[in-house]
Amino acid sequence: MNPPKKRIFLVEDHRLVREGLSLFIAQDSDLIVCGGAATGADALSAIETLKPDAVICDISLPGMNGIEFLKNLKAKHPEIVAIVLSMHDEAIYAERALRAGALGYVMKKESAEEVIVALRKALRGEFHVSGKITGMIFHKAIGASGTTNRSTGSPVELLSDRELEVFEMLGRGMSMRAIAQSLRLSPKTVESHRAHIKEKLRFQTVGDILQYAIRWVEHMSAGEPGA
Repeated sequence: MNPPKKRIFLVEDHRLVREGLSLFIAQDSDLIVCGGAATGADALSAIETLKPDAVICDISLPGMNGIEFLKNLKAKHPEIVAIVLSMHDEAIYAERALRAGALGYVMKKESAEEVIVALRKALRGEFHVSGKITGMIFHKAIGASGTTNRSTGSPVELLSDRELEVFEMLGRGMSMRAIAQSLRLSPKTVESHRAHIKEKLRFQTVGDILQYAIRWVEHMSAGEPGA
């Protein structure tokens, strides 16, 4: 008797990507897509019922982004493994995703076979990241021990996960009120995050933040590293 298929849940706001992944995963006799959702909130609700073995999620999701989704997923279902499939530069997001609980990070420019490799490794409890990220994490570990630390070179790396989320929303043209509503935070809390962004990135005015955020989002959307 064959063992039961591993159940995979997809969290991706582009339906075409979800359907394409489903078709590709279905080619493997031991894997099956048990469901999908376009938002983190809907995914967490569906996962309560479907109980998948693994989750594939994007970073950019409406409302709760992929990093916050991963944190919620691991808090509620630590037994479910997860990998990230994203167009966003891994130098900015991969380490954050791993800290949030993901076991792998795959750029969307990679082949579909790479997603399956990362998924199978995650199901075995193994990590899957590119050599670039492995080296970056290694050098950071050395830096923490007193040797020279190496970063991505982007000042955005200085931001916390929540500050980066606010920064990206500002770059997408969202108002402070809209950001507060989307993140379910008070306007005062969002203003505090913006103030921290201004301080960490050494900007003089809010206008400087907005201009830089817009350029950064444009670069990220084009699949380039941070500005």
